[in-house]
Amino acid sequence: MIRIDLNDTELSELLDRLAVSLTDLTPVMQDMCEYMVDATKQRFTEGKAPDGTAWTPKSQATIDAYRYREAKGRNARVDFRPLFGPSGRLSSEIHYQADATSVEFGSSLIYAAVQQFGAEAGAFGARMGVNEKGRRYFMPIPWGNIPARPFIGVSEADKTALTEIVEEWLQGVSGK
Repeated sequence: MIRIDLNDTELSELLDRLAVSLTDLTPVMQDMCEYMVDATKQRFTEGKAPDGTAWTPKSQATIDAYRYREAKGRNARVDFRPLFGPSGRLSSEIHYQADATSVEFGSSLIYAAVQQFGAEAGAFGARMGVNEKGRRYFMPIPWGNIPARPFIGVSEADKTALTEIVEEWLQGVSGK
């Protein structure tokens, strides 16, 4: 799972106040995680990183490879949006864990980190073999450079929303 630490003084201070009032912060941590899962999934709809920058479009080579696989009956569909592959799993499999003192959210898919941080062609070695025509091949993994397309992270709007979630919990604890 990808992990990004957020060190925000205002949010940390609010969480400290809440910790004094409650012995188990799991419910508010779960609310924060649920918000972040929804915000992350929304990024796929918008095609933007947490900082608001648009994701790099798919390369023509990737589109051509998807069309080739589709023509061979290996893909159900071709999706031209960045970070949307044939399975659609990356955008739908965002998970979280929350306990009394921490939250984690992200994707456990093996390729999630490559999409988040990018990778150079051949960064993970190569695949060798013989194709259906009997020709030997050597294919770097990944076969081309993959630009970073951050989808996990906390935007300024997310920080505001997380602060509001904590404030609502504090108000509930204080009875105000």
